[in-house]
Amino acid sequence: MRCGQGISTFDADADWVAPAMDWSLTEVEAVVADYLKMLSLELAGQAYNKAAHRRVLLEKLKGRSAGSIEFKHCNISAVLIDLGCPYLRGYQPRANYQRLLYEVVEQQVERFSALDSLALAAAQQPAVFPENVDFTRVETEAPVKRHSVAEASPRYGRTPVKRDYLAIESRNSSLGQAGEEFIFRYEKWRLAHIGKSDLADRVEHVSQTKGDGLGYDILSFDVNGRERFIEVKTTALGKDTPFFISQNELHFSRDAGTDFTLCRLFGFRQTPQLFSLKGALDQHCDLDPVTYRASFS
Repeated sequence: MRCGQGISTFDADADWVAPAMDWSLTEVEAVVADYLKMLSLELAGQAYNKAAHRRVLLEKLKGRSAGSIEFKHCNISAVLIDLGCPYLRGYQPRANYQRLLYEVVEQQVERFSALDSLALAAAQQPAVFPENVDFTRVETEAPVKRHSVAEASPRYGRTPVKRDYLAIESRNSSLGQAGEEFIFRYEKWRLAHIGKSDLADRVEHVSQTKGDGLGYDILSFDVNGRERFIEVKTTALGKDTPFFISQNELHFSRDAGTDFTLCRLFGFRQTPQLFSLKGALDQHCDLDPVTYRASFS
């Protein structure tokens, strides 16, 4: 199952209101092409300037403001997530986009062979434990499911994507193991930092000592010594990137209740950060079934 936060463009408490005028095909093609160019540079590890790209677009898109272009970039991020693709850091995904936008992004991604190679390489790239980690700065607030008050994004009638890079990255065992090691060390540091060295010594990387299939990766403790069952999900991509959970992990999160915590590590290759989801996972996320195994026994 794939877990994605319910991100929406038109939230009831949003301050910004989208312009009523829809974007034309020419405008959409220009902004998508520019976004994918920046994404390819980012995936290749090459420098680029978002402000300079935006200024060029303002010259092409007469009548559009810098704010409306940035908002459209956020819509493109949401489309890319729906397509199973990475998105640009700094452009928080915002859904409820035009159907035309989805169609143009899909077409351009399909034709952009270099982007395919770069995204695939990024998803499969091995990972190692980062150096000089400042554990005092890694925790951040978790995304919150938010409810749309506008027409839902067009999630039906879509053609299959060539590759789901997010699913490919989720199977990157090197990245997964590095992320688990990160949380294992973080939990030992956290407990020692609050004066619980005896508990820190008991933190266990159970996926290594006892094997997979338990429904969690790290056994840790709260300040009172109560067990915490921690499942780790790691991505090199942004905070809003959906993650994948097994049926076993979902069931275990329900059974363990508040003793279960999912630690989501993101931005792992640059500046690792994490947020935590405590308790049953379906309380925090929209769960989309991705694959089912059909058997006769």
